[in-house]
Amino acid sequence: MTNSYKRTQRASQSISSDSPAFNKAPDFSVVIPFFNEESNVGPVVRELRDVLENQSQSYEVVLVDDGSVDGTAQQLEQQVANWSAARILQLARNSGQAAALLVGMRSAKGTNIVLLDGDGQNDPLDIEKALPLLGQYDMVMGHRVNRHDSFKRRLISHFGNSVRRLLTNDGVADAGCGLKVFRREVLEAFIPIRTLYSFMPALAKAAGFSIGEIPVSHRPRRSGTPKYNLRVFLWRPALDLLGVWWFSHRRCPRTEVKEMTADG
Repeated sequence: MTNSYKRTQRASQSISSDSPAFNKAPDFSVVIPFFNEESNVGPVVRELRDVLENQSQSYEVVLVDDGSVDGTAQQLEQQVANWSAARILQLARNSGQAAALLVGMRSAKGTNIVLLDGDGQNDPLDIEKALPLLGQYDMVMGHRVNRHDSFKRRLISHFGNSVRRLLTNDGVADAGCGLKVFRREVLEAFIPIRTLYSFMPALAKAAGFSIGEIPVSHRPRRSGTPKYNLRVFLWRPALDLLGVWWFSHRRCPRTEVKEMTADG
């Protein structure tokens, strides 16, 4: 990836380094990880841009290339070349979705953070449904009611969600949904484990944050191939579930802190 892609101004509510409001945090940041999604980058980013430029809140977009070995990086460069609201973070090697998400979330400047998958199966229009609910909840999860995945994948996901809910009591029906929206403070609840994407609501609840869930659209994959096999989709989360259960029961509780002064 080159470091000198050209950026031009475009009328929108974005916050970027060439904007006078650069020092003011945007209302929200959208973080999307990509790994070998060369054919999906263009449609995903263009659709997202269309949605964001037709809403009123200020925003930024953080696109994370998780060490792709195809043309993903080049496609990302093309898409942000004239979009000052967007920036690219590139991992030196493929480190997994959880690592890419952590890098993107920690880099995000927004008051609120929105997560989407890079395969195009999430509908960015659902962002506008989820963000207003942050006045009621600390974190809002999408629930893919009508999933467009293979029967095998849906079966494994249903089993995994059932076991996770039983042990973590997070109350979430679909922890694997790529659409997640949360207040910036919720970041402190997350720990760097390889299956973080499966346990974000459980970790948030264990830290004392409130969670809501809304039905969202789910679409067939446009192109490319899924990055999950049985080991990634079932066995890794099963092992990490034990650690998350232990951590959730042993972590320090969140509480309000008031600084006392000499004059009371």
